[in-house]
Amino acid sequence: MSGVRVGVVDMGTNTTRLLVAEVLDGQVTELEKQTTITRLGQGVDATGRLADEAMERVRVTLAGYREAMDRLGVENVTAVATSAMRDAENGPAFREELAARFGIHARTISGDEEARLTFLGATSDRRGAGVSAETPRARVGGTDGTLVVIDIGGGSTEFVVGRAGGEPDFHVSTQLGSVRQTERHLASDPPEHTELGALAAEARAIIEDSVPSETRRAAARVVAVAGTATTVAAIDQELDHYDAERVHGYEVPLATLERIQSMLAALPVVERREVVGLHPDRAPTIVAGVTILLESVRAFGLGGFTASEADILHGAALAAAADRVGG
Repeated sequence: MSGVRVGVVDMGTNTTRLLVAEVLDGQVTELEKQTTITRLGQGVDATGRLADEAMERVRVTLAGYREAMDRLGVENVTAVATSAMRDAENGPAFREELAARFGIHARTISGDEEARLTFLGATSDRRGAGVSAETPRARVGGTDGTLVVIDIGGGSTEFVVGRAGGEPDFHVSTQLGSVRQTERHLASDPPEHTELGALAAEARAIIEDSVPSETRRAAARVVAVAGTATTVAAIDQELDHYDAERVHGYEVPLATLERIQSMLAALPVVERREVVGLHPDRAPTIVAGVTILLESVRAFGLGGFTASEADILHGAALAAAADRVGG
């Protein structure tokens, strides 16, 4: 029995990503996955508009993704546009252009929908609950109980709390993001201590205001998805070439996260680009992303986080396949 072959495009604030997958009986089998750092949210926080050069980067990327989906015989294409497209005045016009040029009809989803799909994806594969024999680590949380899934994007961060296999009990989308907070706070290269302090203070305040204390206390484990978390896992393992199998399920203790944040923040961008495990294009915004992740783990009072490769792409693939079968 064959599954439904779906293509999912995620147009985020910092990256544009593609997942082509076969979905059968609630399982997602990846056929191809690509990530391109397009920085669609460049300047949106200040101007309220998508920049011309940012839109062109996305156009070039989607042309390649369209070719890949056609080559792999995708039956169903779904696309989601998150924080930058939501916030930008010219976001709707750009979305219409992409539909006309590439046949990719992006839904500008709400923060709540983004959180739901992220939780669905992150909890669909619980390999992240364990540690592989190849990468033994100290435990950073329990394998049962309530999870908090943290998705740090370029323009927003979602916190989703619940139990694997169920609907989220709590979810919120916040105005924390690696691009947004870099542009707001980190003007120096490398960042000054006062800038880092202001960023961390804002992150703490937003998390405490957005997530009730009882919800934070209830969480037994942090699962962090998207590029900031997976990059930290890659840096800690000193991966010369990114290896999703080694990153997925990798556990990062709080002390390691603190060390990596301090190391990255002490380097100018030109030296940050040379850090093993860090994609050079992430160097300008990774300090803000890791600071947000660090303050998030501290806010939930846990000993670290588990990195997960399964995220909103997988959740959107599952939802698309369900709609196709149901229709």
